[in-house]
Amino acid sequence: MQDPRIIKLAKLLTNYCVAVTKGDRVAIRTSLPAMPLARETYRAVLQAGGQPHIILRDTGLAQIYLSEADDDQLQYVDPFNELAIEQFDCLIGINGSNNTRTLTSIEPAKQQAMAMASRQMGETLMRRSAAGELRWVGTLFPTAAHAQEADMSLEEFENFVYKACRLDSDDPVADWQAVQARHAILCDYLAGKDKVRVTGPNADLTLSIKDRTFINGDGRHNMPCGEIFTGPVEQSVNGWIRYTYPAIVQGREVEGIELTFEEGKVVKATAKKNEAFLHQVLDTDPGARYLGEFAIGTNNHIQQFTKSILFDEKIGGTIHLAVGRSYPESGGKNMSAVHWDMICDMRDGGQIFVDDELFYESGEFTV
Repeated sequence: MQDPRIIKLAKLLTNYCVAVTKGDRVAIRTSLPAMPLARETYRAVLQAGGQPHIILRDTGLAQIYLSEADDDQLQYVDPFNELAIEQFDCLIGINGSNNTRTLTSIEPAKQQAMAMASRQMGETLMRRSAAGELRWVGTLFPTAAHAQEADMSLEEFENFVYKACRLDSDDPVADWQAVQARHAILCDYLAGKDKVRVTGPNADLTLSIKDRTFINGDGRHNMPCGEIFTGPVEQSVNGWIRYTYPAIVQGREVEGIELTFEEGKVVKATAKKNEAFLHQVLDTDPGARYLGEFAIGTNNHIQQFTKSILFDEKIGGTIHLAVGRSYPESGGKNMSAVHWDMICDMRDGGQIFVDDELFYESGEFTV
């Protein structure tokens, strides 16, 4: 018997997150393990009057491609994904894997080459999204592999995922609208501010948010969400930060990352595990050594680390800073094939000052 929460999530993705209307062309990018949710989303899009199209992605195929493709093939851009990003009205990404480490043994240089080839698609998605031309959302379908990564049983992980999405509520949309209203107070406070200083056991960092916009993470683009974020002024970042959780990308786990910034650029990067890989990612392109995002996680339904960035960057009481590409709607200008979020827990005495006034302390807002 199918879990009724799958249907509830499909309707939330369709009717709230991307708000499908009659005639909308909707790409549903998914994987085989996530098909139960993809099917119900397909149904929900039809019921909303949209035209759904399934784009199937598979980590096993990605492993074959990255193992066998030559340099010319790695530069090839998937025309089906390109068409969806350039012309469709909505994009719903539903991830889910039977093996989260399929790409661990792939040469990092090949992954970097493929990322560079698809950079233009990423920039087009951000540009069309900022202009209101493309409505998109990403989510995760709970599988045994993701549950194992999170040190949970499948049932525990399913409950965790659906609670984080507010599906235990009688009216999830109303719950997300309440999140939007709470975030709006914080974003309004930050409008027009300039200097930010992050201090505590794991950071002593300054940056500017002058003329930048904080975005309200209310579940429209990520489900679940729960964050406010902006793109810091690119050359303004100075100081250091130590990330308290592993940063995971391309099937690799990098632990104990500490970054030092001078005039916006990462000038020193160390890690306790996979440091060489950290440097390879930072050397992808010039923009990969600059920050594209400064964010504060606000989802108190997420309190444990799961090794899935969709959830982990939203942990209430944490901040995350992403090296690489900015979101243009924030005013950020950094360009890169990379967007790599790294998380720092602030609940043990971390503070954020905005224009010399205390804004946030030990995981709680003071305004």
